Amino acid sequence: MTETHATTGTDAPVFPPGRYGRRRQPGRRRPLLVALLAVALLATLGVVSLRLYQQYGDPTYRAEVITYTEITDAQVLIDFRVALPEGGQAVCVLRARDRAGAQVGLEQVTVTASPGQRQVTTQHRLATSGRAFIGEVLRCRPTA
Repeated sequence: MTETHATTGTDAPVFPPGRYGRRRQPGRRRPLLVALLAVALLATLGVVSLRLYQQYGDPTYRAEVITYTEITDAQVLIDFRVALPEGGQAVCVLRARDRAGAQVGLEQVTVTASPGQRQVTTQHRLATSGRAFIGEVLRCRPTA
């Protein structure tokens, strides 16, 4: 006569064969799939970063407002300085806002540096649809 023990020596439960369906094997790792997804993610982030840098981040075209004067209900005179590559050309976007922060004027201005010149100081009379409170340079980019 054989002796039956009430407990088994393993920690895994023992199920009767065929009663509960097929048991899955422990998950197999897919390192190639994970690596391909990581490479795709890095490539996508690189493309997005490059596009954003091209659109917003060219430090060679740096602009600063010196003053804004002659403020009336129809105009503001903006004096500004642009750092360019030597002899370069840029398109700058100028904006005027009222006290509430609403935009009352927007215009693109082309700025050209003389040969050997790296900074251009210029002024532009920006037409407005209401009384401006501030005049500013939003950005400067190389001309296309």
